[in-house]
Amino acid sequence: MNIPFLDLQATYTELKIDIDAAVKRVLDSGFYILGPEVETFESEFAHFCEAQFCVGVGNGLDAIYIALKSLGIGSGDEVLVPANTYIATWLAVSQCGAIPVPIEPSIDTNNIDPSLFSKSVTKKTKAIIAVHLYGQPAPLDEILKFAKEFNLKVIEDAAQAHGASYKGQRIGAHSDMVTWSFYPGKNLGAFGDGGAITTNNEGLAKKAAVMRNYGSERKYVNDVKGLNSRLDPLQAAILRVKLSKLDEWNVRRTEIAKTYDDAFGPAGFYIPKQGSGCRSSWHLYVLRHSKRNDIVKALDDLGVSALIHYPIPPHLQKAYSSLGYVRGDFPIAEKLSDEVFSLPIGPHLSIENMHRVVESVLKVAS
Repeated sequence: MNIPFLDLQATYTELKIDIDAAVKRVLDSGFYILGPEVETFESEFAHFCEAQFCVGVGNGLDAIYIALKSLGIGSGDEVLVPANTYIATWLAVSQCGAIPVPIEPSIDTNNIDPSLFSKSVTKKTKAIIAVHLYGQPAPLDEILKFAKEFNLKVIEDAAQAHGASYKGQRIGAHSDMVTWSFYPGKNLGAFGDGGAITTNNEGLAKKAAVMRNYGSERKYVNDVKGLNSRLDPLQAAILRVKLSKLDEWNVRRTEIAKTYDDAFGPAGFYIPKQGSGCRSSWHLYVLRHSKRNDIVKALDDLGVSALIHYPIPPHLQKAYSSLGYVRGDFPIAEKLSDEVFSLPIGPHLSIENMHRVVESVLKVAS
């Protein structure tokens, strides 16, 4: 029997009665754009994230874009971004007319390295995007300290960090604005696209709410050039059901990660490391090995699905060829893109299949 990377169907199977009831509730309500279901989810998710405000939007990319625009980032501005991240982080910057400035990651945590910020800051630098990659919180104390010194805005891209925490506080309001994706494969995933922004700044929350709705707070009165990016009530209702299970599911992910650590650390793999005070949501369990491609192929032959996140770093994508970067400009990010691979770690991975993953990885790597 093949072991899928993530069993999305199992989440519906477990919660079918409650999800079906939630969907019916929305269909019966007559509110199909925004409305009470979205507002209730926003309140519940803000509470979960230990934030004061939440604004539901259409997807994670729009969440970053709206946050940047709400903070005044625009044409010609520079934004420090991780060199090692999914391209959406960069795309949002570009959509604002700003310029993404790549910063190498720490080889240990795979997250952005604040010690390198000073080499890249110019008079045009206006913000930093800290990505909590794979669910591992970035070093926020150092990032926020640097940002304060240079008067920079900070956005957290928490698309993979639902339920993660930094020094005892949930990810959700450490910085100016925190952006979220509810893509189906996330720890808190919808059955379609969805996203959100959390913050403790009421003014920024209001700006984001206007921006997501054509730039309008009152119908037919448009204050800014906004966009149509509203969290769907059906997805909000489904997310409310799943939110009640998120902590339980994250505990299961953590247990699997511990089993993997114990097995693969002694076997010569570079295993994930968490920074001081960080508690990962374990969205992904990412190993690093010089023979990554051979291992992934061999695992597939054994019926174990392993994925590669991400094989081409943003600075080497054709979409960003205009920036003029070449292989060798960001060697740590490039090394990670050549060597990392992700193992099944979903909350519905059975104990039996977890041990099969371990046995398979050790077998193909021996």
